[in-house]
Amino acid sequence: MSTLSRRTFFQGATLAASATRVMGANDRINLGIVGLGGRGSSHLESYSKITECRIMALCDVNQAARERAQARLEKLTALKGKEYADMREMFADKEVDAVSIATPNHWHALSTIWACQAGKDVYIEKPASHNVYEGNKMIEMARKTKRMVQVGSQSRSTPHKIRAMKLVREGVIGKVYLSKGLCFKRRKSIGKTPPEPTPPGINWDLFLGPAPMRQYSLNRFKYNWHWFWDTGNGDIGNQGVHEMDICRWGLGEATWPKWTFSSGAKVIYDDDQETPNTQLATFDYGGGVQASFEVRGLVTGPEGGLPVKRGNTVGNLLLGADGWMWVDGRGFQVYKGEDNEKVMDEKGSDDNGTILHMQNFLQACRTRNHKELTAEIEIGAISAALCHLANISYRVGRKLQWDAAKNKFVNDAEADKLLTRDYRKPYVV
Repeated sequence: MSTLSRRTFFQGATLAASATRVMGANDRINLGIVGLGGRGSSHLESYSKITECRIMALCDVNQAARERAQARLEKLTALKGKEYADMREMFADKEVDAVSIATPNHWHALSTIWACQAGKDVYIEKPASHNVYEGNKMIEMARKTKRMVQVGSQSRSTPHKIRAMKLVREGVIGKVYLSKGLCFKRRKSIGKTPPEPTPPGINWDLFLGPAPMRQYSLNRFKYNWHWFWDTGNGDIGNQGVHEMDICRWGLGEATWPKWTFSSGAKVIYDDDQETPNTQLATFDYGGGVQASFEVRGLVTGPEGGLPVKRGNTVGNLLLGADGWMWVDGRGFQVYKGEDNEKVMDEKGSDDNGTILHMQNFLQACRTRNHKELTAEIEIGAISAALCHLANISYRVGRKLQWDAAKNKFVNDAEADKLLTRDYRKPYVV
C-alpha cells in the first residue's frame, strides 16, 4: 500500500479541484502520463509532438519504466518530468492540468474517477472500462465534476473513417442491416510463466489495484495481462474495441442490443491464457438489424475483401440494402448493385489519428465543452460495454437478453454478477 492514504489523497484532491488553474488561450496544458509501458510510451511520443501541451509528470508502478520514459522525454523535449509511482500523488499535484492514462484495463475506471475528483481532465485508453458497471460510474463522475474525459478510440478523429461513416449515414449503401467487426490478429502462445517473487522496483500491490491479489508472474505483468480476466478483456476488448466502436458508429450510434450471444474457445495452445483466442459474437437490435464481431488469433485468411497486413485482417464490413463497404486503417471501399461494382476507393491512414485525437482532447480542455470530444466517455463506455456483454455471454455459455431500463440482464443473476467485480480494498469503484 502506498504511503499516501485514501483520506490524504481526497483532501488533496479537493484542494486540487478548487485550485485548477484557468488557462489563457496561449498557455500550454500541463500533462501527466500514467502507465509508461508500450502504449504509454506511444502517448509520450505523440504528446511530445503537440505544441499545445507540456509533459510535466510521469507515473508508473515500475521504476524501470519511469527511468526509460524520463530518458526519452529528455531526448524529445529537453525537459525532465516529475516522477510518481502512485497515481494519486500525481493527481494531487495542482500544477498538473490533465492526465493521459495508459494503464491495464482493470485500472481505467478507478484512475479516471480519481483524476476527475482531483480536478483533472482525462484521456483514458480504450477500452473505457473493465466492466459495464465501471463505464456507468465513469460517466456519472465526468458529469458531476464537469471534467473532459476522452477515450482513446482514435478512429473517431481519423479523417477517412469520419468520411466513411458520414457516407453511410447519407445512405451510400442504403439501410444498413449488418455491421461486422473483424479482429483477425495473430497472437502466438504466451507459454507458461511460474509465480515468482516480485522483481525489485515494481509495486505489485499498486499494479493489481482493484484486482484480486495474485502472486507475481511475468505473464500477468508485461502485456499478457490482456489475456487474464482479472486485468484484461481478451482481444475483443483490446484491439477489438476499436472495431466494435465502428460497428456501433456504422449503425447510427447503436447502443444496447436486445439480445447478445457469444461463443468461442481458447484453442490449440496449452498456456496461461484465460480469455478466448477465437470468438464470435452476435448482437440483435431487433427489426432485422444486427452487429457481429469475430476474433481469430490463429493463422487465418482475410474476409470480404479486407486486406491482410502483417498476417492480420482488422477492420469492418457494413452491409446495406444497396451495397456494402469495408473500412480499415488504410482506407475504405464501397461496392454497389447486383454486379458488386466498386464505386468508391478512398485511401487514408491511421498514422495521424492518435495525434488528431489528442489534439481534440486538449482543445476541449480549453473550451470546457465535452460535446466537442470526438470519443467522449459516453461513446467509449457503450462501445466497451458491447465487448463486456459478449464476454459475459461467452463465460456463462448462453444467449442473454438485456433490459435497458433496468441496466441488467433479464432473469439471469449469474450473468448480472459479471457486470461488475469484487473490488480489492482500498481500490474500490
